[in-house]
Amino acid sequence: MTFPPTRDEALRRLAAFVPQAGHAYGAGRNIDPGPAQPTAVSRLSPYLRHRLITEAEVIAAVLAEHDARAAEKYVQEVLWRTYWKGWLEMRPAVWARFCAERDHQAQAFVGSPTLHAAQTGQTGIEGFDDWVGELVQTGYLHNHARMWFASIWIFTLKLPWSLGADFFLRHLVDADAASNTLSWRWVAGLQTPGKTYLATADNIARNTNQRFAPKGLTTEATALTEFPLPGPIALAEQPVAPISEPAMLLVTSEDLHPESVFESASPFVAAVVATDGQKLWGEAARRFVEAAARDTTMRVSAAFGCPTTWHDSMDPERLLAAARAAGVRHIVTPYAPVGPVADALAAIASRLAVEGVTLVQVRRRWDERLWPHATKGFFPFKAKAMASLAAGDLSAD
Repeated sequence: MTFPPTRDEALRRLAAFVPQAGHAYGAGRNIDPGPAQPTAVSRLSPYLRHRLITEAEVIAAVLAEHDARAAEKYVQEVLWRTYWKGWLEMRPAVWARFCAERDHQAQAFVGSPTLHAAQTGQTGIEGFDDWVGELVQTGYLHNHARMWFASIWIFTLKLPWSLGADFFLRHLVDADAASNTLSWRWVAGLQTPGKTYLATADNIARNTNQRFAPKGLTTEATALTEFPLPGPIALAEQPVAPISEPAMLLVTSEDLHPESVFESASPFVAAVVATDGQKLWGEAARRFVEAAARDTTMRVSAAFGCPTTWHDSMDPERLLAAARAAGVRHIVTPYAPVGPVADALAAIASRLAVEGVTLVQVRRRWDERLWPHATKGFFPFKAKAMASLAAGDLSAD
């Protein structure tokens, strides 16, 4: 399985998938036939995750061919990604807690034979070991396989959920801080306190077309517990008016389609595509993002008519030098949600400010409208999102 990392390929795959996004997707979305087999799922997640295509584009294409009821399951799947990001954006302490626990557990499990076996696919558990190989080689797993994997990791192997989430972050081409962290928390019984997900041999066999029927899985999934989390915080405010002075555009791996964020007449005199914001990347993800960045560099140069360069790091000094060379005091970038890139941008902003250069993040209309609704559970969020879609409030992104 490969994911050619260009926007053109993303659009081609979207067009090919759209006819199947209705009842066919709903009927077959839980089946994992294997990495080389035809599947009901879209396999658009790497492109959506890095926004080579956007949620708004994908849902608009699907609803142009299917009515909302027929396409409900697929639209819901796309909206989950937005919900998770909005939920985490208002609760950044969850990301900070994950990072701290991951680092602590990594030290505590140094030399653990169980952890080594899990990370190298040598547990002897049918299916699980195969998914390890598939994940490392392709950077992808079917969503249902990810749930089985996480459940086995936590409840059968008794390994820390944070190290499993980290393993996914380091290998999945489509892993983002929100969907990955919160999905692992959900399986573990932390996200919805007390509610866990238990992988069973029967369910795995039925939904892998009998490819796997693992023996020895635990029959109990006792929810993990944690100290209470802080309550949600308000979303950060966005600039009221667009930057009118000459500016440099900064593109990160969080949003590789700035053409749909900014107008072509934006005052960019230079642009930098920088892609080293996630130190967690595995080899498959690194290759995808770096190649996608080169594709983006060409598109940005053409779209905004300014010299555009690719940096293989988000080093503040390199960005400062680029801003000085362009003669600008403002760097503008699509908003990065909570996660490694946002952490990197916070450090960059502090360094630039010392030199009198401002870093301005601009949030997409899609996120600005929908994230504030991620205050409670998914289904109230979904109802509000569908109402916004029906009213046409999200058509332009």
